[in-house]
Order: sequence, then C-alpha cells, then structure tokens
Amino acid sequence: MKFVIAIDSFKGSLSSKVAGQIVARAVKDVCTDAEVKVFPFADGGEGTVEAITSACGGSYREVTVKNPIGKEIKAVYGIIPETNTAVVEAASAAGLTLIDADERNPLVTTTYGFGEMIRDAIENGCRRFIVGIGGSATNDGGVGMLQALGFGFYDENGKDVPFGANGLKVLKSIKTENALNELDKCEFLVACDVKNPLYGETGCSRIFARQKGGTDETIPLMDEWMKKYAETTKTVANGADPFASGAGAAGGLGFAFMNYLNGKLQPGVELVIDETGLEKAIKDADCVITGEGRLDGQTIMGKAPYGIARVAKKYGVPVIALCGCVGKGAERCNDLIDAFFPIIRKPCSEEEAMEENNAKNNLYATATQAIKLLKLKR
Repeated sequence: MKFVIAIDSFKGSLSSKVAGQIVARAVKDVCTDAEVKVFPFADGGEGTVEAITSACGGSYREVTVKNPIGKEIKAVYGIIPETNTAVVEAASAAGLTLIDADERNPLVTTTYGFGEMIRDAIENGCRRFIVGIGGSATNDGGVGMLQALGFGFYDENGKDVPFGANGLKVLKSIKTENALNELDKCEFLVACDVKNPLYGETGCSRIFARQKGGTDETIPLMDEWMKKYAETTKTVANGADPFASGAGAAGGLGFAFMNYLNGKLQPGVELVIDETGLEKAIKDADCVITGEGRLDGQTIMGKAPYGIARVAKKYGVPVIALCGCVGKGAERCNDLIDAFFPIIRKPCSEEEAMEENNAKNNLYATATQAIKLLKLKR
C-alpha cells in the first residue's frame, strides 16, 4: 500500500513534521511493506517555510532583522535554488509571538523587518517568492515592509513617516523611484485566506487590531488612517482597490503586496499543495492521512485537512484524519474525509493533552488502530 501523510501542526504541541513522522512509524509498524511519503504541511501560516522548503529540497538562511518594535532578532527563511524561490513568513519578523503582551501596540509595531527579509532574499538572487502573511503584530498597511524595499512614505515636511499606524496618520506623499530595481523582475505568490477589505466595518483595523493591542479609542482612528493611505496609494498605483478581497489581511499587508509588488493572493492550502507537489503524490496513493489539532465545523472553511481531502477525492483516494480533539460541526467534514479520529484516549486536562510526550504517544496509538482497521478492510 502507498500512504501519503500530510498533517498540519497540532499547535502548541506537535509540529507538522513531527506529527507526520509519528504517523509514518505507526503505518510501517502495522504494514511493514507499505510505501510512505510524509509531507510537512501548513495552510500558509506558521510552518509554511518548513513545509515548502523541505518538500522542495531547499535550504534555510538566517538573517538579522527588526522585530515588530524595532529590536534586532534572527529570522529564518527558505531558499529553493533551482527556481530562485524564497519562502518567507511575515510572522518570522513581524509576528505577534515575537513581542510580549504589554508591547503590543499597532500604533508603533512595524513590518519593516519583514521587508528586510525580502530584501536579503533579493540580494541573494531570489526572484520568486512564496509568502505567508498570517500572524502579524502589525496594522501598518505594509508600509514598513515597503520602506525596507526602498519605497518612500513622507509626511508634510518631506520626512519619513514613523513606524506603525502612526505613520499612516501623518502620511502625505509616496514616492516609488527609489524602490529596488529588482522588484520589477520578482513574482510574489501570497498565501491568504482572509477576505477582509483594507478599511470599513470589516476592515483590518476593526476586525483584527484589538488582538494586536488596539483599543476602543485607537481602532476607529486607524480605520480612518487606512482610508487615507488607500487614497494616497492611488496617486502611485492606478486602480488600487482597498475593497479587494484580502486587502485587509495581516494589517494591510495584502493591500501592499497587491498594489506595490504586483502580488497574487490565493488560498494558502492551494498554494502549499501546488508548491510541494503533494497532488502528484496523492494521485498515486492508496490512502491519505491528514489532520490538525482541532477538527470542527471551521475545518471545511479552507483549513488544511479539508483542502487535502478535496484533492484526494479527485482521484478516489480514501482519507483518514487524526486530530487532537473534535468540536461542534466536525461531522460536516465527512463529505470529503472518510473517517476522523480524535487521539485523546482518557479524560484529562487540556494541558495534559497538549503535553508533547502525551500527544506523541496518543497520536501513535490512535494512528496504529486506524491503520489496523484499514488493513483489515483491505
């Protein structure tokens, strides 16, 4: 039998790579002659760099960049030399997890370090970019990133605007002539499952800024500044549309990619599947094993297991999903996922369930039983 294993991470517990390796061991222990291919997987968010870089035989590069509050940190991105491709995540340089809770303030947090990462990749010969923009701590419209790439954003005195949403507050003019020349030769494919516009009732400020430190006072102000940013952008980018699907992703990074870098936004699962060659492997498989930390009604809204199962069903390949737990609406997944199995084996606290060794043991044990059942059927 041929198995393809592509499991999203069990966040806070097991990485995608580790989860896949555990299930592969269970498969081999039950079916000793099985052919097993493991694909670390992510939906365009955390783990995307590892998933694509490892699947494509790339390497990793560490670079010093600014974090969301301007402190120097080490960030890592992937390089695939054969296609001059860089795989980058905004969260590695501008992520919410990079700063403490009391440091979260979208008025000052910046995407500048993310731009530094992209610039480094360009200087190292990359011209094609796979971009994950989830998990940012920012609401700066991507201006910080663009500043690092040479775009000019100026106040009424012709001075560079400050980092963060405060920069949008005083923005008066934009210049593009000093942007990196190589950008014209670059392609940006952006994993994005958020459909929010740049501003308005469902814009990035009103929907996402609170978790980044926004308040009842600052959120309406930032929404107005985003509107002004969009209008100013139209002076250098004809047809800039702040209401385009995904413009409000990652505090406006989606808008920046679309209108300054000619970026193409697409669903994260589809992008990762395309880049890793997963569909080709699934086509020849006898069984696909996928999963995530929590399987529920939201899974069918484009999360990894459902996207993978959709591909498998194109070729009539059965799909098993393993998950940390199930939630309301999980049964809706059964239109594409043949069977799903929560791995918790006895009553326990959430902390106990997510403890790494417990999760490993539970995943292995549950995978073993699922494969035994599959083997019996065959």
